[in-house]
Amino acid sequence: MIDFAPPVASARNHWPTNQDKQNTDNMNLIRLVLFATVIAPTFAHAGCEDRLQAWTNQLHPGRKIATDFASCKAWPANPSLTLALLPLPQKGNSDDEGQYDLDILIADSNSGAIVAHDFQPSAITYDAIRLSSLSLDTARYQLTPTDRAFGVRTTQGNTSRVAPYETTALSLYVIDGTTVRRVLERLVIASNTGEWDGNCAGTFDTTTRTIDIGRAGSDGYAALKVSEKSEHRQDKVRGGSCDEGSPSLQRSSFTLEYRNGRYGVPKGLQAD
Repeated sequence: MIDFAPPVASARNHWPTNQDKQNTDNMNLIRLVLFATVIAPTFAHAGCEDRLQAWTNQLHPGRKIATDFASCKAWPANPSLTLALLPLPQKGNSDDEGQYDLDILIADSNSGAIVAHDFQPSAITYDAIRLSSLSLDTARYQLTPTDRAFGVRTTQGNTSRVAPYETTALSLYVIDGTTVRRVLERLVIASNTGEWDGNCAGTFDTTTRTIDIGRAGSDGYAALKVSEKSEHRQDKVRGGSCDEGSPSLQRSSFTLEYRNGRYGVPKGLQAD
């Protein structure tokens, strides 16, 4: 913590000398510089949220963003760049069903100038399965010595009490000139489902997947090593009370190879 308390004059003099005053001025200057150093990084990347609608106006004049799901952040791998998600509700959307277009962009953190972007029409569809969250994932996805990917996580689910459902899918993107190129499309990395009577009896399933970076293939892109953990639990009524079953755990792993410009996702592991 930086102490901003004023300096104390020398105990030898009741009144500060000229030298004391000079020392005080020097200390105040040092403290001012330290204070500016501390807060400068905060101001440097503050307010990217204020640019979301401006970026939308530039790329899609006349359209509004879904502010509940739009986001942006400085890219830790390169803080001079800012990543942003612009979800755009389509005309005719209702509370019960609809679609969002999505623009994924990279901008200069200082000027706000758009460096690259990727527009995806009808990227997200909702009905009984609704969009819960949309977020940027800036983990260390170093796919080649020069290509660092970032992720977009999309979580969708329902509000059913007796048949709960929620999935989170991950897509990965790299900068490719003035475009943002998708190299991994909607790999399900988490799912939670269940069916029960609302009191006790029922089954519940949870699956999580994590990604590690593997060795580079013939085209220079690293393989993605996926580890999977699945749990299944069955609850039953026994003797008038609810017996919560012990979950059965299964682990598995598989590898996604980069071919023809992207990582192939097996059927059943890709979100709709």
